[in-house]
Amino acid sequence: MRDEPTTLVSRLAQLDQKIAISVVFVAAMFMTVLDSTIVNVAIPAIATEFGQSASSVAGVNVGFLVSLAVFISAAGWLGDRFGMKRVFLFALALFTVASALCGLAQSLGQLVAFRVLQGVGGGLLTPVGMAMMFRAFPPAERMRASRVLIVPTALAPALGPIIGGLMVDHASWNWVFYMNVPIGVAALAFGALCLREQRQPGVGPFDLPGFVLAGAGLASALYALTEGAQKGWSSPLIVGTGLGGLALLGLLVVVESRTEHPMLDLSLFRNRLFFTCTMVTVTSSAGFLGTVYVLPVMIQKARGLEATDSGLTTFPTALGIICATQLVSRYYAKVGPRRLIAAGLSGTAVMIALLTQVGPDTNLWWVRAILFVTGLCLSHVFMPSQTAAFAAVPLPRMGAATTLFNVQRQLGAAIGVAVLGSVLSGIGIFTVTPHGLQPQYSAYHWAFAAAALMAAVGVVFALLIRDRDAASTMAAPDANSTPVAEKAAGAR
Repeated sequence: MRDEPTTLVSRLAQLDQKIAISVVFVAAMFMTVLDSTIVNVAIPAIATEFGQSASSVAGVNVGFLVSLAVFISAAGWLGDRFGMKRVFLFALALFTVASALCGLAQSLGQLVAFRVLQGVGGGLLTPVGMAMMFRAFPPAERMRASRVLIVPTALAPALGPIIGGLMVDHASWNWVFYMNVPIGVAALAFGALCLREQRQPGVGPFDLPGFVLAGAGLASALYALTEGAQKGWSSPLIVGTGLGGLALLGLLVVVESRTEHPMLDLSLFRNRLFFTCTMVTVTSSAGFLGTVYVLPVMIQKARGLEATDSGLTTFPTALGIICATQLVSRYYAKVGPRRLIAAGLSGTAVMIALLTQVGPDTNLWWVRAILFVTGLCLSHVFMPSQTAAFAAVPLPRMGAATTLFNVQRQLGAAIGVAVLGSVLSGIGIFTVTPHGLQPQYSAYHWAFAAAALMAAVGVVFALLIRDRDAASTMAAPDANSTPVAEKAAGAR
């Protein structure tokens, strides 16, 4: 009986790394992605709790966004230098502890500070976890890895408004943060027992100028993009942070191109496949996440429904993505990423364009049906583009590649929200009539048209993809193959 715990621990330590990494990373991704949408629902309750207006508690989200942008650029170097497992578990622990502290916050200042800590953990988690995944899975099996990753990234944003609404309505805003704790603790314990260390030899020195320029530039640019529509694009703060961010990012390109060991390895963009796939990610994220941002506003402001209702309306998108994942993984190798991504983005653009026909009397089940088909189409974009992007990236540069990929995805999301939010504020979501303020659906229609155009631009980049460049991901996987990370370790 005394040997049973030891036996269990030893068995967990020898668990297949593909399974171990998938379990831990999916749990961490679900927690962090859910957190990005669930908190928005709790903002009014938080404002009431601390006696502030909803606009004055914007720091709860801004603090998270800025710290995430600062540390996401350093994730690849930290993982390669100190070990992927060590950095990932540190980030997971930090995010979990910060979540508990957010729930315990006694003032708005404390809550913002703890959200900044959450952003540090979130900024490190995704790039490091993705690098671990793609090092463990050989190229021919990376579609399997993408099939695993798509679940939290599709399900969590859709569940956020629903769970957040239920938490706020039936418990308190604190539970929006507390719910991360059991997930984080379980993932942390499992990861500590099951994950094996991945360390990259020959890592260069820390690029302090690159870190400062990337962090400050990304933080400033993302702040301007996400807050510009609300504060006004002519606001001195938005103009200053926007132009300052662009200047810092321009200087970053110059500095990093002359640095032997850059923080952001921009030379990866010379890889045609990586560049085109990241641009597909930028445009598809902008179109889709911009739509997901506008649709709840329309449902709540124009239709007068609750946040839970808007969450239930957007939820079919996640169902469509998850349902199609099985199909995409089956014919990816035969069809190739070029045609799959182009067809998926074309379908996405058409479905989003159909939302321009939604009016005050439109049955929401038609909207749900459109979003379900949108999810089916998006599954043909997210999985193939994520799989193909890293096909020609050598293992020593995987950490840098996943960092750059996630920076681009974050920028795409911010661009989508900024553009569509500006359309709404520029046209106005209400119009003055003799009977008072009336919803103005044309604002939402123009916003959806802009989102559809972004998805259509992605089709152009998709057509630039060459299937032969992604040939390694289209080969039939060998059931007896050794994970690439283990082969590389053995070779050393």
